Amino acid sequence: MRDDVPNSWEARAEEYSLYGFTDLPSVHKRGTVVLTHGEGPYIVDTHGKRYLDANSGLWNMVAGFDHPGLIAAGQEQFARFPGYHAFFGRMSDQTVMLSERLVDVSPFPRGKVFYTNSGSEANDTMVKMLWFLAQSEGKPERRKILTRVNAYHGVTAVSASMTGKPYNSVFGLPLPGFIHLSCPHYWRFGEQGETEEQFTQRMAKELEDTILAEGPDTIAGFFAEPVQGAGGVIPPSKGYFQAVQPILKKYGIPLISDEVICGFGRTGNTWGCETYDFVPDAIISSKALTAGYFPMGAIILGPDLADRMQAASEAIEEFPHGFTASGHPVGCAVALKAIDIIMNEGLADRARELTPRFEAGLARLAENPNIGEWRGKGLMGALEAVKDKATKTPFDGKLSVSERIANTCTDHGLICRPLGQSIVLCPPFIMTETQMDEMFEKLEAALKQVFAEVA
Repeated sequence: MRDDVPNSWEARAEEYSLYGFTDLPSVHKRGTVVLTHGEGPYIVDTHGKRYLDANSGLWNMVAGFDHPGLIAAGQEQFARFPGYHAFFGRMSDQTVMLSERLVDVSPFPRGKVFYTNSGSEANDTMVKMLWFLAQSEGKPERRKILTRVNAYHGVTAVSASMTGKPYNSVFGLPLPGFIHLSCPHYWRFGEQGETEEQFTQRMAKELEDTILAEGPDTIAGFFAEPVQGAGGVIPPSKGYFQAVQPILKKYGIPLISDEVICGFGRTGNTWGCETYDFVPDAIISSKALTAGYFPMGAIILGPDLADRMQAASEAIEEFPHGFTASGHPVGCAVALKAIDIIMNEGLADRARELTPRFEAGLARLAENPNIGEWRGKGLMGALEAVKDKATKTPFDGKLSVSERIANTCTDHGLICRPLGQSIVLCPPFIMTETQMDEMFEKLEAALKQVFAEVA
């Protein structure tokens, strides 16, 4: 052991840890919040301070941080069969059962499931599947992937290329062939005098124009989150998916619904595609799939893609792709319990019950002259800070307004997330009305404090 080891949790964290997606000036000034455990929707740090986590960890801890059923499911499976893969024609019984369950709760009449360890890996794998199909079916030029500006699909080299965020330029991304269409955020990007319906038609026209300009036979797939999560909780404009899906079908381009955040109840239905009334060709799942209690991702293929993948794999006798922990038996056991808790033990119902109170709280805070818009769907929402409400003029980026609001909330014992000029909330489904009121009271106090400093 070194003699000069830092003597506080915060100093030890900074000495030995490389942070991801973290505002480093804030950490250097304020220190890392080092956590020891969770209690319901609260997390507790090494000093015993409790924080109401209004972001469900990272969108995923929908059942809170100490759910006895999820803990027991993991413990029992660890004792029974603690780990295995899904290679070489072998997989655990839990993996088989979870695949059956996922197809059963999907919008597909039948399908197949492939497992990964995260949403990033699942999106990456889906792209490889599309490229594999293109090669197998004699269309190797079908390589291009369509997503949208402000989309978030992950952090691997491929899924980061799909992610329409400017920070990926520091990695020299996106890779060639990844095309970002406009963000379907009517409030921010609608033109003067343009109705929401006209905006949607403009988005659809851009899609078709891009397909024709690039060449329909060069495009492998279109990936979309039903609600753009890490883009700042951006629901699509009215009729968006009904406008774009027929265009994709016209040119034989699969629509992949990235449900990593939206899936399993966050938008008020099991899937975000149900909320927005479309049936995709495949679904990407993660996060609430295990309620955050185990790292897991899944690709759920609908009938057409499942049949094509089966045929392509049989032609070369295998699908040469996978991960050591794909279909991990403990993860599958936890996922089976999480799905049961969400769908059969009232957790999804609870999320729907809380939604009117959640929306009312957002609407009330949006009356602040420095909140330009509140937006959301189900139990995910955002408040966008503006310098001028009438003109939608944002604050100077150098002021780091959303970061200051989030830090002030942390001081008040509330965890929320800054995204661009917005503050994002996605509370656990287990919240009580009293806890939700606490969330909004603490956020309101932080907004007043920060806006008094910068407005």
